[in-house]
Amino acid sequence: MKCFSRYLPYIFRPPNTILSCSCHTEADIISTVEFNHTGELLATGDKGGRVVIFQREQESKNQPHRRGEYNVYSTFQSHEPEFDYLKSLEIEEKINKIRWLPQQNAAYFLLSTNDKTVKLWKVSERDKRPEGYNLKDEDGRFRDPSMITMLRVPVLRPMDLMVEATPRRVFANAHTYHINSISVNSDYETYMSADDLRINLWNFEITNQSFNIVDIKPANMEELTEVITAAEFHPHHCNTFVYSSSKGTIRLCDMRASALCDRHSKFFEEPEDPSNRSFFSEIISSISDVKFSHSGRYIMTRDYLTVKVWDLNMENRPIETYQVHDYLRSKLCSLYENDCIFDKFECVWNGSDSVIMTGSYNNFFRMFDRNTKRDVTLEASRENSKPRAILKPRKVCVGGKRRKDEISVDSLDFSKKILHTAWHPSENIIAVAATNNLYIFQDKVN
Repeated sequence: MKCFSRYLPYIFRPPNTILSCSCHTEADIISTVEFNHTGELLATGDKGGRVVIFQREQESKNQPHRRGEYNVYSTFQSHEPEFDYLKSLEIEEKINKIRWLPQQNAAYFLLSTNDKTVKLWKVSERDKRPEGYNLKDEDGRFRDPSMITMLRVPVLRPMDLMVEATPRRVFANAHTYHINSISVNSDYETYMSADDLRINLWNFEITNQSFNIVDIKPANMEELTEVITAAEFHPHHCNTFVYSSSKGTIRLCDMRASALCDRHSKFFEEPEDPSNRSFFSEIISSISDVKFSHSGRYIMTRDYLTVKVWDLNMENRPIETYQVHDYLRSKLCSLYENDCIFDKFECVWNGSDSVIMTGSYNNFFRMFDRNTKRDVTLEASRENSKPRAILKPRKVCVGGKRRKDEISVDSLDFSKKILHTAWHPSENIIAVAATNNLYIFQDKVN
């Protein structure tokens, strides 16, 4: 396991908030983090409906160590709070997911979604402005036609660089329940959005129509036994996708088989050990995130206590299981009482699929090396580390005598949690969202 050193202490500062973690508002809490396909841009969404995009600094001969630092590139309001008058429901502006599209030209495109509406945003740069209109003066007011005596040819004048974010498509009115996932297909013409009971397939050019490809809603809602928790397209095969459920199962579907993919092609489930059965078994087995590996050969899932890696060719059990915070197994009762047991942690692969990262409590995040089987616990905290200092591994003491560098399981702060993380697609650079703070760490550079 390579050591990760922190090189940027704090780069996410929402407007009108104090830097201290304890003084943030609910709207400032980061709800999603996503690198684009090259890793040059990093987007975050928050509970206030804002999207902040960071751009990576270009390498300078004078300051080679600054390569990799991310600075604010663009900030825009993606979603606003709404009210559904027919159902008397408030629709939060919180950004649930952001997904980038591969860059085709000078502009960038990304999808962002709240509980009900997906939007396609175009982010572009402008450093020139046209001057010399015929029908308008320089202030934009229309000129008196009788005063126009000659034809002017507009010219482009240099101006300060401006980054504009414009909504190009709005995909709405297709979900009865809350959207938990969006995933761009490898054909880059379609994407899917998933809620608790249905998955819809969209074409980027068509906003008023989508195809329902999965529907698990029973005729009688009293018979409902599970909900969809996450969904993702295969990275290379545009006909294949997976979705996970609150029962701890994963279904692989092939859209070539039928228009409605209610019958799965493969079903992944680990048999439960009856000796470990408890009141909390169903809750902690619910899968909160599912991710294909970059190669497309494996699926990674995160439940409350573990990360599992599944081979697409073996459905009966995972090939790897990593314990994230097994010391919490004895605390499940109190975690149930304070609702922490329902927290939805995400998980990510590194660029080569050799290392897995996921979050925990007390602002801890865990990394597992699949080759060496070594793991490390690190902490995203401004108090415990200085910029460019090497992060020290943390250890949790369960019982008995506590060492100086260990933290007792009883003193963990469950209000500080790492739910959202992202890994640069080709380098050892990671982004970790801790409440309203965004931390960026990079591999130790000699």
